[in-house]
Amino acid sequence: MLARFRSHSQCLRFCRMFEFGKQSEKNLLGVHPDLVSLCRRALEITNVDFGILCGLRTPEEQADLVRKGASKTYNSRHLTGHAIDFGVYVEGKYINGDTPGEYRLYELVADAFAVASLELKTPIVWGGEWKHFKDGGHIELSRRKYPA
Repeated sequence: MLARFRSHSQCLRFCRMFEFGKQSEKNLLGVHPDLVSLCRRALEITNVDFGILCGLRTPEEQADLVRKGASKTYNSRHLTGHAIDFGVYVEGKYINGDTPGEYRLYELVADAFAVASLELKTPIVWGGEWKHFKDGGHIELSRRKYPA
């Protein structure tokens, strides 16, 4: 993303400013403070509106997601507050990323997380890069620096 601009400040001038709503703030409760900071910084630098759909989960919530096929593991990073799921909004409407055009918006938010990760020196993993179960709305802290 930064390659298109001569400087970081030039890039920021083209970005819109968004803020998390009440539900996103609630969904950040119990999430690791470094990941919360990362979410806030990504929102500051992105030009795509997004919210936090899920942060900390209980084992029961995780098991329910596995049963429904929405997750592949009972050992999710959500259980320890080391992961979040985000959703993209266009003109206030949730976009799930099912079409290539919609998924591109998730990639742009992931780019903002990548820039924030470098700035804050907080290594992350984006679910959109997984080979067997792509999850474009998933960000987690790297297990190397943040073991559960």
